[in-house]
Amino acid sequence: MVEWYKKVVFENYANFKGRARRSEYWYFTLANVIIGIILAVVDNTLGLTFEGSTSGPIGSLYSLLVLLPGIAVLVRRLHDVGKSGWFFFIALIPLAGIIWLLVVLCREGDDHTNDYGPDPKNAFDEINEIGEAEAN
Repeated sequence: MVEWYKKVVFENYANFKGRARRSEYWYFTLANVIIGIILAVVDNTLGLTFEGSTSGPIGSLYSLLVLLPGIAVLVRRLHDVGKSGWFFFIALIPLAGIIWLLVVLCREGDDHTNDYGPDPKNAFDEINEIGEAEAN
């Protein structure tokens, strides 16, 4: 999980191109939830919570820092299933949009090269494509 987190946050901080596997997206999300809970406990323990909220400045700063990589990995995850990153805005449709987005994020990615790049699961995708250009 730590390797996926480092890959998303440090190596692909604002990379909106390419594709992200399900595991990359969900490990990043899981790590953010765990870190968010820990930081909320720290904020609460130190008495740094905002009035009427359970969050404080430490958790809020962390959320702000991972906002861009979170959007970037979401867009790459949508690319993996053959959807444009703009499909993220379908979540603005109450209930149905969020359910649709969740189903898409849980779906297995395309097992071939799509408009957004080669299959991230297949390290030898380029080898499989050798000779296809000449045959057509």
